[in-house]
Amino acid sequence: MTMSRTSHPAPGYLEDDAPAPASVRLQLGALQALCRQTVAVRLALILIGTPFALANTPEDGPRHAVVAAAVLGVTASYAVLRDWNRVGPRLLAHPTLMALDLLFVATLLLTASPASPLAYATVCTPLLSGLLYGWRGAGVLTGLQLAVVFSVFRAWEHHPGAATSTLLIAGFCVAAGIVGVTLRNLMFRFGAASEALSQANARLAAAEAVESERARLAREMHDSVAKTLHGLALAAQALAASADHGDPDTLKRQATLVAGAARRAAAESRDLLSDLRRRTGVTPAHLDLAAELALVAEDFASRTGTTAALRKPDALLLLPCTTAQHVLAIVSEALENTHRHARASRVRIGLEAHGNAALDLRVEDDGVGLPPSATPQSLAKTGHFGLLGMTERAASLGGHLSLGRSPLGGAEIHLHLPLPATASPTPTEEAAHA
Repeated sequence: MTMSRTSHPAPGYLEDDAPAPASVRLQLGALQALCRQTVAVRLALILIGTPFALANTPEDGPRHAVVAAAVLGVTASYAVLRDWNRVGPRLLAHPTLMALDLLFVATLLLTASPASPLAYATVCTPLLSGLLYGWRGAGVLTGLQLAVVFSVFRAWEHHPGAATSTLLIAGFCVAAGIVGVTLRNLMFRFGAASEALSQANARLAAAEAVESERARLAREMHDSVAKTLHGLALAAQALAASADHGDPDTLKRQATLVAGAARRAAAESRDLLSDLRRRTGVTPAHLDLAAELALVAEDFASRTGTTAALRKPDALLLLPCTTAQHVLAIVSEALENTHRHARASRVRIGLEAHGNAALDLRVEDDGVGLPPSATPQSLAKTGHFGLLGMTERAASLGGHLSLGRSPLGGAEIHLHLPLPATASPTPTEEAAHA
């Protein structure tokens, strides 16, 4: 079989065939569809041309031979069209089988003459060879087809119009071969371009995923380990300052704070690594946001001594695991800010769900509040990236984070989040969390 060369393709319209792309399933499907249509066109030409061929046959002419050739053409074309999935691969693997098609062409032309309308059904042979075999295969088979046409013409050269019809059929055969190869190469070039575009999109998606993971790690490090290490540094600095006074009780207290901060930093680092490993394994599909918020509020109150109240709906609110983790990280960061910067004594967390459409989450405190002109970007310029990370998390979920004044007198962090379609719990999930 004449195949396309894949190395050093030469430019030019009539040069080497276009190389087949690595994944050609779509192109092969389109190629087979064109081949089936070519066979269907031949079948239609034979059916349409047979009555005209019989009408133009003289009374003493070989009408029975024309009918036999037409019946043979209809039967063979229908069989190939019906069983193309079996015939096509054999034609592709064994181009010599096209000799049977050339034999049919010779029979049709000998019985009906080149001037008959049935003769134009022979144009499908070079078209089919161009679709299947490319320039070389189409050139060989079209040349053999032309040899058959002109050989038959010798038998019908005294028939009126035979010379003109022979030239027309020869021209149509050459044009059909060129059209078939052109369509074949266009499909393969389109497939190669589509494959290159898919690879480029995959590389871009991988780069975006890496960048997104880097941003997530930066937020996680800031929300946990970085803050704890900062507290550890302050405790160590206080311990160094207390060492000059030599008060054993003060030194003991400061050393206890340093040890506790170091253990917390180690625990947070462990949690962060565990989360990274968990992302490569099996994670739960959904989390109950209200139950998780209750655990976060309880842990915050036990660590800091700050009163933390939670107001939540009675209904179960299941969110996808990734969405719930982002929301919990926003709440944890907001609570840490109230403890470290607002000097608050009371915190209130309010969760309100608007059916299955959206939820509103508010973290309010009675602390000193935020400066009037404070924004996440302005705070990030001074080295405080917490609010910026919270804003980025909200935006990644399609939500919006706003800052305001709390009814308690301090700051309010308000998260408005549209709920995904999978947020509504199924009866099975409700039973599992009951």
